[in-house]
Amino acid sequence: MTQGFTDPLPREEPKSLPVSLRFCGRLFSGPELELLRVVAHDYSGLAVTEIARTVCELLEWKRPNGRLKDHECRQLLERLAAKGVLRLPALRPTGGRGPRRVDLSPLRGEPEAVECAARECEPLELVLVEGPAESRLWWEYVERYHYLGSRVPFGSNLRYWVRNRQRELACLLWTSPAWKMKPRDLWIGWCDEQRQRHLQWIVNNGRFLILPWVHVSGLASKILALAARQLPADWESHYGHRPLLLETLVDASRFRGTCYRAANWIYVGQTTGRGRMDREHKAHGQAIKDIYVYPLVRNAKHRLCSGPTR
Repeated sequence: MTQGFTDPLPREEPKSLPVSLRFCGRLFSGPELELLRVVAHDYSGLAVTEIARTVCELLEWKRPNGRLKDHECRQLLERLAAKGVLRLPALRPTGGRGPRRVDLSPLRGEPEAVECAARECEPLELVLVEGPAESRLWWEYVERYHYLGSRVPFGSNLRYWVRNRQRELACLLWTSPAWKMKPRDLWIGWCDEQRQRHLQWIVNNGRFLILPWVHVSGLASKILALAARQLPADWESHYGHRPLLLETLVDASRFRGTCYRAANWIYVGQTTGRGRMDREHKAHGQAIKDIYVYPLVRNAKHRLCSGPTR
């Protein structure tokens, strides 16, 4: 199928661009936003992902390890397109807009139950999800068994299996942090400018699923302790910077956060009922959630306020 605009009918002119726009911690000036619009128009024969990569190269929008922030750029392009300020090529028929979810395959029965003491599940292994078959199984497990289901995460992310002797016990997802949460930000003590500059040194535990056939008391806190030891190096290897703080949100109507407390995470307050990436204060009506944080270094607050050093 040919990419680009094939509709022969006249289209409305794009709306005016904002004077500036902050997205994912970067402030885009008016000329930079105009560049996005020009590239989207001039390269309309490319797929949206290729347009995003082109923009990243022109603006040198990269991660600390030098990789392009093409995923974030695509999100920005789609947001601007939704507001009518630029036009993007038609999506491929197999694609889709918005959060994507996994189509579940027929259920063929659950594995044999795991019921034992936590020490009998050692050694625990935290293994990055690799390959299409593993990836699909991971997404299926989370979609089928996690109460929030599975959605393609925003920004940087790592997915893990938790295994014992090649036996899957749990699924973990770590993602970019919430843009703004008052209790967390008060606990850190940073101002808006410091938060925007140093937010990337926080990583969010977006999903934590103990598989439903695993019934092992104390296992969850052991997994969290293992993740706190291993994740920083993995994150640095993939994204070029070592996180200083972990965060998570726990639905207070469903869970008490016992495993996080047992793993020495710190309760800092509750959300206001908006989404974790709600920057325009419109997404009301969501569940109130408890906020927990876990410092990965002793002086995490100080470094997040003054600027992390290598």
